[in-house]
Amino acid sequence: MGILEKIAEIEREMARTQKNKATEYHLGLLKAKLARYRAQLIEPSGKSGPKGEGFDVLKSGDARVALIGFPSVGKSTLLTTVTKTQSEAAGYEFTTLTCIPGVIEYNGANIQLLDLPGIIEGASQGKGRGRQVISVARTSDLIVIMLDATKKEIQKELLETELESVGIRLNKRKPSIYFKQKKGGGIKFTATINLTKCDEKMIQNILHDFKIFNADVIFREDCTCDEFIDVIIGNRVYMPCLYVYNKIDQISMEEVDRLARKPHSIVVSCNMKLNMDHFVEELWEHLGLMRVYTKRQGKKPDFEDPLILRGGCTIEHVCHVIHRTIAAHFRYALVWGQSCKFSPQRVGIAHTVCNDDVVQIVKK
Repeated sequence: MGILEKIAEIEREMARTQKNKATEYHLGLLKAKLARYRAQLIEPSGKSGPKGEGFDVLKSGDARVALIGFPSVGKSTLLTTVTKTQSEAAGYEFTTLTCIPGVIEYNGANIQLLDLPGIIEGASQGKGRGRQVISVARTSDLIVIMLDATKKEIQKELLETELESVGIRLNKRKPSIYFKQKKGGGIKFTATINLTKCDEKMIQNILHDFKIFNADVIFREDCTCDEFIDVIIGNRVYMPCLYVYNKIDQISMEEVDRLARKPHSIVVSCNMKLNMDHFVEELWEHLGLMRVYTKRQGKKPDFEDPLILRGGCTIEHVCHVIHRTIAAHFRYALVWGQSCKFSPQRVGIAHTVCNDDVVQIVKK
């Protein structure tokens, strides 16, 4: 029996099993087996055959965004509208057969937008070049899921299921669980809070299914057994996701209002170029990018060429972006902006900068 058959058998058994107190341990073990087989499907061990052909796209710019969706939802039209790249768009499915990159220029940043081929149900198992598409998605900083506003909500659930099954967690943060394998001493389990979604017995059963008999486990928040399995496997990718509903010119205003109020969602019309400016603004917000301006001693700040950084960056990151040797000779920095109590403020290398701050580096 192959891996795909084993996965299908476990999914059928999980669908047959009723969810209650008596079956929660059995379901926990089934989830552990399912995660283990899916991990083997993503990263097969051994030399099973020749290396597959992927999408050879060099990562460039300040951030990378992957466009994912079913065929004929408007991905190529969106890429052509917001970038200077021309991607072929037509009325039939599978117009795009390879990865087409484009660049969005916004607030001084270059954001790489990748138009990926449309995926079909079963893409996580390799159907329709789905595995190559999802591999590119794992290397991105943000996933944009393109949806057809005229179709039912099940399209969103199917795409989320495909991405979840290959270890991509959308709009979630990494669970606060400490896990470390040991050479001996058995399983030491500690919970700093009251657990309501799983217990020590279930954790031990899951670890035994993974052939782990010596480990330290500390739960710092109330997590589910699925989140604990993600921590054990360790190859999960947690990234933000933006849902874009296209073709809003074909539905009622009430439906547009309902879709626009959903979390992490935006409504657009690529053909009529409606709401495209707001789409680029939302990309900037979800990527968590910010601008920092530099200033030379005795001169005015350089507002023409900002440094593009991620949220939560410090003066040390600013030094590395300017030149890798500056941090070694750093003495102090003068900062003007929201991150300081008064302007200018003399700060150290660990000071956290904010958007639109002006920084002057003083070396030894």
